[in-house]
Amino acid sequence: MNKILLIGLTLVMFFFKNSVMANYEKIFYDFKLESINGKIIDLNDYKNKVILMVNTASYCGFTNQYSDLQKLWDQYKSKGLIVLGIPSNSFNQEKKDNNEVKKFCEVNFNIDFPLSAIIDVKGENAHEIFKWAKKNHGNSAVPKWNFHKILINKQGKIEDVFSSFTNPTSNKLVKKIEQIL
Repeated sequence: MNKILLIGLTLVMFFFKNSVMANYEKIFYDFKLESINGKIIDLNDYKNKVILMVNTASYCGFTNQYSDLQKLWDQYKSKGLIVLGIPSNSFNQEKKDNNEVKKFCEVNFNIDFPLSAIIDVKGENAHEIFKWAKKNHGNSAVPKWNFHKILINKQGKIEDVFSSFTNPTSNKLVKKIEQIL
């Protein structure tokens, strides 16, 4: 009898191990951000798209990932991927002015994917979208450093998170994007 109970519990745990669902009061598409140009980015405009949201910085050792973010954007935007760069000085490695960031990205990396204005991504002053990410996905959604990646599925919920060390064109990240596109 104990053996059957143990097998039953093991099966239940196996089937439900990834089923812990956050209680989303809001979804990604319910938010707005200021763009690097001072206009509003209504994330509802990205409804039914897959979004890779990445906090970026101009003076970081990972800044060269901008090139691979642009490659990812070029390759998958027609299939429904939005790469969304979020410049942040939360780690003291970003320029102080939105215009400087915009120029830096265009001149050095030929970036044409959407960029927000410079915002905080962690702590009490974090933008509400990063507080939402933490609330619904836990501490793994809180950027530990620049170029932390949060992958949002077509339902507007967090699909997965990737550390700064995960390159945007890595097999791990690309496979996950292709899986949910």
